[in-house]
Amino acid sequence: MAPIYCATMSIKSDRWIRRMAHQHRMIEPFADDPARGGVISYGVSSYGYDMRVAPEFKIFTNALSAVVDPKHFDPKSFVEFHGDVCIVPPNSFALARSVEYFRIPRNVLTVCVGKSTYARCGIITNVTPFEPEWEGYVTLEISNTTPLPAKIYANEGIAQVLFFTADEGDECEVSYADKKGKYQAQRGITLPKL
Repeated sequence: MAPIYCATMSIKSDRWIRRMAHQHRMIEPFADDPARGGVISYGVSSYGYDMRVAPEFKIFTNALSAVVDPKHFDPKSFVEFHGDVCIVPPNSFALARSVEYFRIPRNVLTVCVGKSTYARCGIITNVTPFEPEWEGYVTLEISNTTPLPAKIYANEGIAQVLFFTADEGDECEVSYADKKGKYQAQRGITLPKL
């Protein structure tokens, strides 16, 4: 029986994240110190980077009875809001974007998880992985799972990005840039594309 080869990935530390941000512009703007009084923390942490939410939101609404269809997305499904504090209605959802622009190296894949401060309030932040060589502002999906209105604070932490590198010599054959992914170099809050 032939041996089974398993590729492994390793999580990257604050030293690696800092170096990649400064030398390769992986994260712009880059916040080096996550300790801040009175705000939901953001910036580099031991094994991740806490990104911020920008002050622009698309809040889903039922006012016009639109149907949410990822193949034929109707802009009547949401209202736009710009401001320092966004109120997400009970059992509702908002789209937002990151303050930071990310450039992911070819041998890196990220996983993103919500901040515990929001999770403990019933606010879930969903972000799909950043694929190798993807770049852009991150479109954030924010769900208010509670029966109460929820506040989201712009320019403060919203989710943590974890960076994983492939073993040396095990770089992907086709990156997001190679396949000309539909969300490459996105600038604002990007709606579903087919």
